[in-house]
Amino acid sequence: MNYHLYLTLTPEALIASMLSPEEFAAYYAIGEHSKPNGQVMFIEIDPLFRSEKLQIEKALMRCVPNADGTPKSSVYIAIYRVLEHIPIAALGDFYFVTRDGRALRTSKTQAENGEIGLHLYYELAPVRPTVVSPLGPVDFKDLLVGHRGDFPSVPAIAFAEMRLGELATNPQFGEVNDLPYDNISHLRQCLTEVSTKIISSKMFDLSGSGIFSYRVIKGGVYIGNATEGIVLYPMPLMSELREKNYAWWRSIHV
Repeated sequence: MNYHLYLTLTPEALIASMLSPEEFAAYYAIGEHSKPNGQVMFIEIDPLFRSEKLQIEKALMRCVPNADGTPKSSVYIAIYRVLEHIPIAALGDFYFVTRDGRALRTSKTQAENGEIGLHLYYELAPVRPTVVSPLGPVDFKDLLVGHRGDFPSVPAIAFAEMRLGELATNPQFGEVNDLPYDNISHLRQCLTEVSTKIISSKMFDLSGSGIFSYRVIKGGVYIGNATEGIVLYPMPLMSELREKNYAWWRSIHV
């Protein structure tokens, strides 16, 4: 089998490629002209996966070597409402890719609600707001896919939890320390509101611009839907990455 299927999350798309995951990471982050496009994330999909909602076979007919014999870098299969049509069972390894094309691979594991306290979630697909919530990741997924009351729902969701440090338990007076977020006063206000009122979430940022960074991911990236539950693609601790994967760690700190 001389092709791969990749689900990208930034932006959401399904792509066929003849490149290996590491080659695709460099291609997608840097491009053919060595101009960084920014950090990207993608998941390798089971190459045997098919869906009547996605024209995979049609795309594979075009996923052939170029005229000069080089492998085809990308053939777009879909760029809209992709995540909801791919079952969790078809999801393979996840790749966190830096701006200079270095890939960190991680495998899915069971998701849990984790620590008690407030949470900051950056939604990756299909919508992109950043919200605060008293709900743990599993309960937050249930909220978003319509399992908790009449909250407006989506069929599937990908999101990352981000560090809050002391603000998770003391939003008003906790130390900010190294948290890099813009508008900390607004963040404190949002966190205080969800901790003192009976609400499940509150919007912190509509676009997520200037907020998301690998350095502040807590836990990892979660993928969930209404029928299969939720899985976690864990992000190793920064101290562990510095020791065992220094080149990648240094790349996200430059």
